[in-house]
Amino acid sequence: MEAAAAEAEVRLLLQEARESIEAARSYRRELQQRLRGLHQAREQIKDSATLTRDVLEQHFSDLKGTLKKLLDERLMSLLQEVDVIEQESIKPLDECQKLIEHGVSTADDLLREGESAVDGDVGQQNEKLCNFTKKALHIQLDSLPEVPSLVDVPCLSAQLDDCLLTILKNQIFRHGTVASRPPVQLEEFVEKPGGILVRWCKVDEDFVAQDYRLQLRKGAASPFEDVYVGSEPEFVVLHMDPNVDYQFRVCARGDGRQEWSPWSVPQIGRTTLVPHEWTTGLEGYSLSSRRNIALRNDSQSCGAVFVNGKEMTNQLPAVTSGSTVTFDMEVVQLGPCSNEGGNFKLRVTISSNNREVVFDWVLDQCCGSLYFGCSFSYPGWKVLVF
Repeated sequence: MEAAAAEAEVRLLLQEARESIEAARSYRRELQQRLRGLHQAREQIKDSATLTRDVLEQHFSDLKGTLKKLLDERLMSLLQEVDVIEQESIKPLDECQKLIEHGVSTADDLLREGESAVDGDVGQQNEKLCNFTKKALHIQLDSLPEVPSLVDVPCLSAQLDDCLLTILKNQIFRHGTVASRPPVQLEEFVEKPGGILVRWCKVDEDFVAQDYRLQLRKGAASPFEDVYVGSEPEFVVLHMDPNVDYQFRVCARGDGRQEWSPWSVPQIGRTTLVPHEWTTGLEGYSLSSRRNIALRNDSQSCGAVFVNGKEMTNQLPAVTSGSTVTFDMEVVQLGPCSNEGGNFKLRVTISSNNREVVFDWVLDQCCGSLYFGCSFSYPGWKVLVF
């Protein structure tokens, strides 16, 4: 009995030990999973910080380059204004200087001639003095050109408003912000047949969102594409392949602003529900490329036009991209109304590419509506009805 009790106790201890080992393994797995989560969180912080630094450095580098370019352009414009004013102001002074220099030269010549006449030989002195006197009278020695005073000529200066530096300083110190989290984040993914209902929410309650912008991409190598832009905080994304990972992100635009906020943290969403599809092989129906739309076919849809059971030979040009087909309907009464019917005729004129055909249908009773349909053999067509 003691041996059996000891053996039972050993089995119990072994069972407890196995359970403890399994619990320890499970505990270790959970801790390792949390370590991986911490590692991902750390990498997200570091990667986003590195990206933010690069964005800030690039932005301010571009801003400095643009500001320098604008300042250089403004400086060149002002210097050109200085050059123009200088040239226009000096031009009359140059003309006055030429006139004065010409007068100085004339006076020098007259002085030399006068001194020669006064100091010359006595025999020729009278003739030289007469010639000098006549020449002096013609020169008008009392006529002097007017030289503008300093107050009448330009004195260039530059007017620079120091408040520009204050304005720029205040604007620069307020330019740009660094946020630890984007204002909106993805909140929930709800599987739908062939789609996902994506919900997002605001993280910053002080942020007033005017519009949201949802993007997705299929695979890490593909670019993100817009799937929704609007004011609703949720959207059903359709035409998604089941059991395929899609990466989503969302951003918002503040009220009264033009730029979009930073993107949310991308998250993976998938649907395991296959989309609703029509069964293939249904007689009398044609399906769309995704088999989500079934169009009932006319049993006589062979491409020909029948009027009252008779095939017509008239044909319209082939429908191509950009074609416009116009249907014009007119009800024609053939005679007085009777109980036998057949007194109405529906005249339909179909025109396309400068050609038109007219068909008449005899009706048993008056018809006020015309129904038409169209079908294409290949996807990608879009039809606008107006």
